[in-house]
Amino acid sequence: MIKAEEELIKQLSIADLERANAYARDLGQGLKIVRSFPQGVTVFGSARLPQDNKYCKMAHELGHMLAENGHAVITGGGPGIMEAASHGAYEIGGRTIGLNITLAHEQFPNPYLTDCLTFEYFFARKVALAMSAKVFVFFPGGFGTMDELSEILCLTQEKKMPTMPIFLIGESYWKGFDKIIGKMLALKLISVHDTGIFKITNNLKDVVKAANKIGHPKVSENFYDGFREASALGQAGN
Repeated sequence: MIKAEEELIKQLSIADLERANAYARDLGQGLKIVRSFPQGVTVFGSARLPQDNKYCKMAHELGHMLAENGHAVITGGGPGIMEAASHGAYEIGGRTIGLNITLAHEQFPNPYLTDCLTFEYFFARKVALAMSAKVFVFFPGGFGTMDELSEILCLTQEKKMPTMPIFLIGESYWKGFDKIIGKMLALKLISVHDTGIFKITNNLKDVVKAANKIGHPKVSENFYDGFREASALGQAGN
């Protein structure tokens, strides 16, 4: 341990150290489970939609299609869109991973998971959901889904993570979001290139096609291995 780190630890309170250790445990167990299956397709969306909702039906169909093509389906493990995607994959023997979270109003894992892990902290869970993916899919959702979407878009924009295909499913739902993106572009808050980071579509085959194009990484491999963010690459060249 270098001297600067020793000085930092001395300045931390017992509560700070306990909090840091709790964060590390949550993140560590998340990274461990990520290494137990090949990267698949991470599906985000509302936990509040009933299974007969049209978007849940689409998520169920997508899960089925992905499993048919040998792709693991990763979700937040809860009900709604997550349950629908998991169910679609599970019913034909696909692998379905649920990365659940402890909430004030308990979110119970859905019954269609072959693997499940419950997190205490959102940030650790989001790291695991991101590192599990070779393709990202966002169905309609609330604040949680928007939080996850904006983080993935920002990390991709700033080259803080490997570039992955990002699909927003539900053209009528995401139309308003697309208008906001247009306003950002008009004010030069983002670049034209940024508008191509994601694709809004109703075509589930687009997702499967993207996953098939990437193929099936080995369990021992991850797109984050050896990845260096853009700022680090710039510093290396100086």
